[in-house]
Amino acid sequence: MSAGIPPLEAEDIDRYDPEHRAWLNAAIATVQSEGNRTSDTHLLAVPLPAEWGVDLYLKDESTHPTGSLKHRLARSLFLYGLCNGWIRRDGPVVEASSGSTAVSEAYFARLIGVPFIAVMARSTSREKVKLIELYGGRCHFVEDPREVYDVAASLARECGGHYMDQFTYAERATDWRGNNNIAESIFAQMAREPHPEPAWIVATAGTGGTSATLARYVNYTQRATGICVADPENSAYFPGWRDHDPEAVTAVGSRMEGIGRQRVEASFLPSSIDRMMRVPDAAAIAAVHVLDELIGRKAGASTGTGLWAALRLIGEMRAGGRRGSVVGLICDPGERYLDRYYSERWLAEQGLDVAPHRARLEEFLGMRG
Repeated sequence: MSAGIPPLEAEDIDRYDPEHRAWLNAAIATVQSEGNRTSDTHLLAVPLPAEWGVDLYLKDESTHPTGSLKHRLARSLFLYGLCNGWIRRDGPVVEASSGSTAVSEAYFARLIGVPFIAVMARSTSREKVKLIELYGGRCHFVEDPREVYDVAASLARECGGHYMDQFTYAERATDWRGNNNIAESIFAQMAREPHPEPAWIVATAGTGGTSATLARYVNYTQRATGICVADPENSAYFPGWRDHDPEAVTAVGSRMEGIGRQRVEASFLPSSIDRMMRVPDAAAIAAVHVLDELIGRKAGASTGTGLWAALRLIGEMRAGGRRGSVVGLICDPGERYLDRYYSERWLAEQGLDVAPHRARLEEFLGMRG
C-alpha cells in the first residue's frame, strides 16, 4: 500500500509578523476606544418662530476633540488603513488636505505612534497649520492646490509610508449601515423630536464622504428624508452633478476651506444625492454671522453654506404649508477663521459684500424691527 502522497513542491512564503500583529491589534483597539469616548456630538435646535411649524437642527461636529466633522472621517480612514494592512508602525501616514482632515489625521497618527505629513496649499489658514503641528504632524506646502494629490502620493512612495487619499476612500471607509456613524446618530437624536424624520438633511461636500454616508443610511433604513448638498462658488461638484459630468473641473479653487473641489472627487457619489444648491460665498458668510446672533456660536463658512441652503428649504416648506424638520451641520468652529470670514479686511480683499444677504436672512427670520 502507498505510504501516502508526498507533498507537492510549491512556493511557500510566510510573512506573518507576530510583532506587527501585536502592534496592529493595539493600534486598532486604541482608535476604537477613542471612538467610544468621543463619537457622538450634540444636536442643537435653532430657534425659529413656533408658528412656522418647521424645526431646524444643527449637528454640532465642532465638539469633536479635533474640532470638526473631519474627526469622524479621520477615525474611519485610520481603521480602514490599519485593517487593510496599509498603515504600519515603521512608516508615516501622508495626506493631501486643505486643513481640517489633516488636523484630525495628525491627532490619530499621534494616538497610534506613527509620523504624519500633511500636503496642503500654502493658503491654508495658519490656525489649522498650528493645530497640525500641535498634534505632531509636519506640513508640506504647495503653491498650486491641484498639486496636492501627486505630491502626497510621491512623498508616501519616497518615505515608505501610506498615502491616505481621503478623496478616494472617504465614501468607503465609513460603515454607512450604522456603527454609530453620523446618520445613525442624527436619527437616534431626532427620535423624540416633534418631527423625528427630517424632510431634508443638508450637507456640504469636501470629499463627498459625508453626503454618501447620509444618503446610503437613509436608503438602507427606508426613509423618505431627502439629502441636499450645498456647494460653494468655484466647485466642480455642482456642475458635475447638474450635467452628469464626472470630468467637470473649475479654473480656480473654492474660497470655503474644506468644501468645494476643482474636480469631481472619487468619493463624491452624485447618484446618491437628491438635490444640490450652489450657494454664493457672500451668502454663506452672512449665514454664519446670523447664526452667531441666533445661538452665540461662531462657525466656519462650510457651515454657512449648508445653513443658507437649509433656510431656503425651510422657506419652501413654509410657502407650501408643510410642517416638518430640517437638519444641517456645524462643520467646524469659526474661531479658526477670525482672520477670514469674520474679517472686514479679508471680505473687502475678496470683493465679498455680505450685507445684502445678511439683511435678507434677518428679514426672513424676523430679526429686524
